[in-house]
Amino acid sequence: MSFPWANEYKPGNGLTQWLDEKLPLPRFVYNAVGAGYPVPRNLNYMWNFGVLAGFCLVLQIVTGVVLAMHYAANAGVAFDSVEHIMRDVNWGWMLRYAHANGASAFFVVVYLHIFRGFFYSSYKAPREMIWLLGVVIFLLMMATAFMGYVLPWGQMSFWGAKVITGLFGAIPLIGVPIQEWLLGGFAPDNAALNRFFSLHFLLPFVIAGVIILHIWALHIPGSSNPTGVEVKTKSDTVPFHPYYTAKDGFGLGVFLLIYCAVLFFGPNALGHPDNYIPANPLSTPAHIVPEWYFWPFYAILRAFTSDFFFIPAKLMGVLAMFSAILVWFFLPWLDTSPVRSGHYRPLFRKFFYLLVIDILVLGYCGGAPAAEPFVMISQLASMYYFLHFLVILPLVSSIEKPEPLPFSITEAVLGKDESAVLNANPAAA
Repeated sequence: MSFPWANEYKPGNGLTQWLDEKLPLPRFVYNAVGAGYPVPRNLNYMWNFGVLAGFCLVLQIVTGVVLAMHYAANAGVAFDSVEHIMRDVNWGWMLRYAHANGASAFFVVVYLHIFRGFFYSSYKAPREMIWLLGVVIFLLMMATAFMGYVLPWGQMSFWGAKVITGLFGAIPLIGVPIQEWLLGGFAPDNAALNRFFSLHFLLPFVIAGVIILHIWALHIPGSSNPTGVEVKTKSDTVPFHPYYTAKDGFGLGVFLLIYCAVLFFGPNALGHPDNYIPANPLSTPAHIVPEWYFWPFYAILRAFTSDFFFIPAKLMGVLAMFSAILVWFFLPWLDTSPVRSGHYRPLFRKFFYLLVIDILVLGYCGGAPAAEPFVMISQLASMYYFLHFLVILPLVSSIEKPEPLPFSITEAVLGKDESAVLNANPAAA
């Protein structure tokens, strides 16, 4: 984002001046996350989750690299190598728990980041590319998390790999060859474990690269804000540093308190006990379930129980599961309302809350056994999920009468006191 009132970077001494001429890294940081980056003055704590997601990625990469030094990607010893990390490696238990719970923390903040985008319509022009790159990041996260879940080589790891890779077998003609190519054979074994370990190690760096593009795309139009009104004058903004670095620092402190509480007092609360049993291809668990952050999509997958004409139920479930995320790519064009913020869209706001409840219901059903009444509830919730994005959202956009928007961000912050607005924004006079 380029504004004429943005603070210009000025090297303070000869060394920084020389560095700015040869490798302008300080200037880049100053303009990206420093006083040279003007940000809307009314951002609330829902805008903290992007920074928290970046912190979680760094945490996952650091702990993952150290864990990889002690892990053996071999079906015969993978489970024992994880136990070796837990029992024999100095602070290995903490690294392993930090990594496992860090994945859950990563998904928590990313889901909150996504729902913030839904409510404030962060996908609308001119920020479509930011949103599209964000959906790509989420897909990469899901692939990375799935492969990481396989690595402990417990019962849930093995059978989760078998079930998820088996989904590709539902694709006509090419499905079975793709499944065998992914596994390196006909069932999860050494080849699959090596491939998943390699990709699990590589993909976080790919995610980091896409995040750089995500931030780059963000800096072109600038940050959105809770009103959805674009920046008009200097009084609408404040420098990112020190205002939002302090705010993000406070948010990070609260996040770390919650994260450390889970890490030290309930490290296995979000895991499955069957994954502490070594993988056994001859013993199928009574209830195969993925990690909690996959549950809404797993419920959509299992919602299809009958063939539809010539289309098998399994293929319908696979297509619906992937479509549940792919539909997000089209949100900038499905939501045609000229107003961004849900605060000024009363009808949209009601349906947004229904969507949140619907996804929570899907999540609960995804973690429940594949039996009634959970299957029927999953079917109804899946139907509403797609109905919301493909029918309700475009319809609401066209018939809704939004509430009046504030004239500017300054007015939204200071209220409708005309003298206060004019004092803070002389250009409005």
